[in-house]
Amino acid sequence: MRRPCSRPSGLLPLLLLATAGFGQETIRVDVHLINVTFSVLDAQGGFVHNLGQDDFDVWEDNVPQRIAFFAHASEIPLHLGLAADFSGSQVNSIKPHHKDLETFLKTVVSPRDDVFLLCFASRLRLAQDVTADPRLITQGLDDFEQYRKGKGNFHPNRFPELGPHEIRPPSTDTAFFDAVYESVRLKLSDAQTGRRALVIFSDGDDNSSARDEVEAIEIAQRNDVVLFCVRYTETGKDGAVTARNKNGTTVLERMAHDSGGAHFNARDKGLAEHFRQIGDQLRSSYELAYHTTNPVSDGSFRKIAIRAKRAGLTVRAKSGYVAR
Repeated sequence: MRRPCSRPSGLLPLLLLATAGFGQETIRVDVHLINVTFSVLDAQGGFVHNLGQDDFDVWEDNVPQRIAFFAHASEIPLHLGLAADFSGSQVNSIKPHHKDLETFLKTVVSPRDDVFLLCFASRLRLAQDVTADPRLITQGLDDFEQYRKGKGNFHPNRFPELGPHEIRPPSTDTAFFDAVYESVRLKLSDAQTGRRALVIFSDGDDNSSARDEVEAIEIAQRNDVVLFCVRYTETGKDGAVTARNKNGTTVLERMAHDSGGAHFNARDKGLAEHFRQIGDQLRSSYELAYHTTNPVSDGSFRKIAIRAKRAGLTVRAKSGYVAR
């Protein structure tokens, strides 16, 4: 399987805005300017907000790079997607999904943010389009749960489908990768300011997507969308994840890591604190850009490593990009 990747995007509009007041000259885009949004954690897992450009080194494929632009953004608006798995494997997790999703809304979402809700099994249903009112998200979840049970008198267009539904019959199968891919492509890719993130409530299993894992990770990286995965998996009497769910667990961990996000076990007692950490990470982050020393557009995957010079600090960022 080829490596997940990302293309340069996101930070360049900030660079262009910075020059907007200096006349009407033509602005040339440097396609070899690589940008990365990232966060920094201390040894206790808390986010660090007071660092500057000189506190970091950047490497691309183990070659040091010179930072051309650096900024620290705080208290910025969030553009959030919530994707809830309603497939057959999650039947016993619907109530926990509902409870945890409401906890997330109360913990993270503020009046300056917007959020949408996607519910999926083999098909992707938009339970609530983008809104700044968390109450509409909760109502959308309530309505979709009634709809799934065959209850309620809903308009045929109440839950529009997203993605390539025409090639997939309704079932309790799971189009997990399609849910991620289409959420980013259709709902998060056009945001011009603020941070973008998709929070996924699922076991990570997939058996009916038109897209694959690499495509889902790549589109998230390309659009600077951070993936946070809340895992609902079956466990045996010894508390270990069952064999059926081991692959899904690996998928969730990889998607979160490669997009610069995090992966959580829904059984953790401190889930509300994890949600607060998501908000903290997204609202206070660093951005940098560098001119790559390897400007050849050969379609290869370039691994990015950002290292904090201060001991005990860990950088959380996407893993790289594709040179196009």
